[in-house]
Amino acid sequence: MNEKSTRDQIIEAADRLFYQHGFEHTSFADIANAVQISRGNFYYHFKSKDEILTAVIGVRLASTRAMLSKWESEGEGPAERIRSFIHMLVANRADIKRFGCPVGTLCTELSKLNHSSKADANMLFTLFRTWLRRQFTLLGREADADELAMHLLARSQGVATLASAFNDEKFIRQEVQQMDDWLKSCTTALREKR
Repeated sequence: MNEKSTRDQIIEAADRLFYQHGFEHTSFADIANAVQISRGNFYYHFKSKDEILTAVIGVRLASTRAMLSKWESEGEGPAERIRSFIHMLVANRADIKRFGCPVGTLCTELSKLNHSSKADANMLFTLFRTWLRRQFTLLGREADADELAMHLLARSQGVATLASAFNDEKFIRQEVQQMDDWLKSCTTALREKR
């Protein structure tokens, strides 16, 4: 293995383990075992778990930006792009049922720990909020774009939390349908105002 690929494998394993077991309950040994490297080789790449967390957050930010950019370029309009966000719950339903939302669980855990990286992790929500606000603005809802963005973020987090608590895929699909209907009502209300 070369240095870059080993580092990337460590970050990937840490990301998965932080999501599945939590940051606090994932040890250096857990990550080293997942990557199948010696602890010495592990420490060559990362000196502390906080360094790994910083790298994991960086990768999550980059992948979120890439996903939002893809939705931006492939969506046929703001409503379709917002629908991509809503349907992320269905696309990731197996993991969500088992572990909740990867963003929400990390932000909540770091907040409880009063960890110095909590603001960096919260940037993941800020990316979604900013992007959704822009889509609602493009949809013609400038006056309440941020309120709508926050409502959708809150609803999706609630769905992820309850779907995980009850291990209920039907609930996810039902809520996604209701969010789709809500989005349609947002665009209908706008047309009626005009």
